[in-house]
Amino acid sequence: MLLYDLVDKYIRPKDNNVKTGKEMAFPALYKEIPYQDPSLVFPILEQENHPLFLDSAMADPRLGAVSYIAIDPFIIFEAKEGHCQQNGKEIDVHPIDHLTDLLNHYHLERLEDENVPLFQGGAAGLFSYDLGWYLEKLPTHQGNDANIPELAIGLYDLVLAFDHNQQRSWIISTGQSSNHAEPDVNLAEKRLSYLQDLLSQADNLDWPDQIIPPLTWRTDLSRQDYEDQVQKVIDYIYAGDIFQANLSQQFRATLPEGFNPLAFYKALRKVNAATFAGYLKTNDMVIASSSPERFIKVQDGQAETRPIKGTRPRFDDPEQDRASAADLLAAEKDRSENVMIVDLLRNDLSKNCAPHTVTVPELCALESYASVHHLVSSVTGRLKSDRNSLDLLSEAFPGGSITGAPKLRSMEIIAELEPWRRGAYCGSLGFISFAGDMDTSILIRTVTLKDGVARFNVGGGIVADSIPASEYEETLVKARGIFDTFDSMSSGQSVILSGIGEEKTSKVAS
Repeated sequence: MLLYDLVDKYIRPKDNNVKTGKEMAFPALYKEIPYQDPSLVFPILEQENHPLFLDSAMADPRLGAVSYIAIDPFIIFEAKEGHCQQNGKEIDVHPIDHLTDLLNHYHLERLEDENVPLFQGGAAGLFSYDLGWYLEKLPTHQGNDANIPELAIGLYDLVLAFDHNQQRSWIISTGQSSNHAEPDVNLAEKRLSYLQDLLSQADNLDWPDQIIPPLTWRTDLSRQDYEDQVQKVIDYIYAGDIFQANLSQQFRATLPEGFNPLAFYKALRKVNAATFAGYLKTNDMVIASSSPERFIKVQDGQAETRPIKGTRPRFDDPEQDRASAADLLAAEKDRSENVMIVDLLRNDLSKNCAPHTVTVPELCALESYASVHHLVSSVTGRLKSDRNSLDLLSEAFPGGSITGAPKLRSMEIIAELEPWRRGAYCGSLGFISFAGDMDTSILIRTVTLKDGVARFNVGGGIVADSIPASEYEETLVKARGIFDTFDSMSSGQSVILSGIGEEKTSKVAS
């Protein structure tokens, strides 16, 4: 049975009130350890069960200040095609309601030491784009050959937190488990010691390197197909259906036997470092992301979202690079696109934030990354006293910057025009802590490695004055970092075969 066949059963009631869940509020155990760059620690922990690396790979004193590594969750919860499983056993629940119940049951107060970063144990992992079909009544016409779960979440009792500004690190152990009604101090001590012993081996294991043959990439749409789809979006805009929709195309390649995902992620964070990068390994899938975009952060009830709209390529020549950035800052189309999404996100935050608290501290600011310049804004607000992080996430999901406006009609058009479900692309990777804090990314510049195939999408926001050929070229600019990453592992250049078999080298993305 397909996900959209069960949509009536799984629509989340809009009046579902969340309990406070304060009755089990105990602090976790924690221990400060000598600071190391988390990239030196992760290779040994990647071999543990369900490892998650929330990686501020691009140093930034404000946005890239903290990284986390979490391993061996005591509960693994997945939703896929209308079915939910917890620790491998099928259960009949709505995924968001069940996640709410879990966070209420395992609630812990945040540590009193304010130096320790926010994620001190909690629910963390993948919220795929297609989770939106559980939250809203939407049709879909798309295939699902990748078989990516809509939700792949671990409840982590064991976390390493790194503050890059302070150059400090901590192990946090909550003592939570699926076998105990309350946190167990003895278990917390045992788990903390276990992780500390693992870290003692970190000096003995380095990131792997791997040389692979050049890959052959296939797209789901030819250039002409993509441009025709862009024109259909423009037609919908002039018909009054929408103001904007994000349209993507997917690249996929068969991986060589013995492909090492960790070696790929090493190359990705070198070629295309980003502030909201991440790596999640499940039993049969790896998500490797170099996203520059935050979806929503909540700390002490204060919420922030940081939409990206507007892109220009970077250049080695400083003068040409400055000109590209100046062109973006002066572009009326890109600024209007950004402002439109800011307005959508102001509305999303207002559903769960107190009146008159939603503001826009930054509008169309320039941020520069390894291969592109972006226009980025920020929208903030204070949650109402009876609302929490998961309420906000589910009301705002998926992010407006990668759907369009109005959101629901844009998502219907995306489902009509894109051949395949998006999976991880434009979903989120991040955490909701046992104390209620949250930080999540938007999964762009993200590769899914599953069943011997690498997949990634690239897209852009289409508005009334979009030029189809220019929109296609922008997707290639955004794909450049990923093509360059795979090519950096190879002695040759990847080949791209479009939907009609047109052959090019990956230099099309340069």
